[in-house]
Amino acid sequence: MNFSETRMDVLKTKDGMNLDIHIWEPETPKAVLMAIHGGLAHAGDYVTPALYFKDKGIATVAYDLRGHKQEKTYINSFDLYLEDTSDFLGWTKKAYPNIPIFVMGHSMGGLIATHFGIKYAADDPRIKGYVLSSPYYENAIKVAPIMIPLIKIFGKIIPRVVIPGPDLTELLTHDEAITIRHRRDEASGVRSKKPTMRFGAELLKAQKWVKENFSSWQHPTFAVIAGADQVADYTEAERQFKSMDPKRITYLFHKDNFHENFNEINREETFGKIYEWMKPLIP
Repeated sequence: MNFSETRMDVLKTKDGMNLDIHIWEPETPKAVLMAIHGGLAHAGDYVTPALYFKDKGIATVAYDLRGHKQEKTYINSFDLYLEDTSDFLGWTKKAYPNIPIFVMGHSMGGLIATHFGIKYAADDPRIKGYVLSSPYYENAIKVAPIMIPLIKIFGKIIPRVVIPGPDLTELLTHDEAITIRHRRDEASGVRSKKPTMRFGAELLKAQKWVKENFSSWQHPTFAVIAGADQVADYTEAERQFKSMDPKRITYLFHKDNFHENFNEINREETFGKIYEWMKPLIP
């Protein structure tokens, strides 16, 4: 336990994988945040919001996505993330049988959560709302235009080859201490800097699906968007969220934030507003 967790557990997937679950919990939780981390990252990254919400009586649980915590981030199919998240929801319901569940997703975790909320949990009464930070609905990383169609092709023929791209670690947060932590995690192999062609191709397909199906998104949502995001194009997330029924969306825009809202220097403000949004949804 390297990220101030209360305890750890293991998510056993249907195909036999064991994925670490990081748990931050108060003595008697009144709600639980079921968190999904971003691409190339790991579940321990949720330590910053988790400790805040632990003090408010809310547990946070997050599992390490398959294909992560290794040198090259790889996934055969994006659908595996959805199946694993379905298993994780089952684990969460069993671990916390009588309290509300909120799904939290950052970056690619927000992309997964959006798919999951439409495909798997459209009418789940235990889930009271979704918190989405800088969801990865569109790429903002600067790559040569020819790379996008090539990634789709190479994802099939050379799936484990690394996508060439810039080092963005210094552009994730203005908090230098957390940037140092990210570098330490990279050095220890917990955090990756190398996405593979198949991983990239699957994300492109998943982004296309969101654009085609977001009109089906009907969940109470707190969205926090970073205006200086150099990973996810915030304008696509903004377009989707502004298409929602205003009664279902609470929208927080930080024009100067880099990608990682939950690790930014103004995160306490963000967490406070999320907590105020959650309180009426907790019986």
